[in-house]
Amino acid sequence: MDITQDIRPLTEFKRNTARFISRLKETGCPSVLTVNGKPALVVMDADAWQEVQDQAEYARTVSSIRRGLDQARAGQGIEASAFFATLGADKA
Repeated sequence: MDITQDIRPLTEFKRNTARFISRLKETGCPSVLTVNGKPALVVMDADAWQEVQDQAEYARTVSSIRRGLDQARAGQGIEASAFFATLGADKA
């Protein structure tokens, strides 16, 4: 997705909101809206936004798993049994 392909003034969005919404839903691609010629807002279809959020969450999860595996390979951390034993010791 190349967000630079759809840059429009905010005033055009205001004048043709229904057309913009229809295009956003049809293409799933965001639009950059400008104010005084400078990028100010990005608008996109809610389904496309959710997809971006889901992809970002997946990437964070994979990154965390990789980090944990790297730490385990490096001998960092403690055995699960030792960790759970410390939990029981805190209650005593």
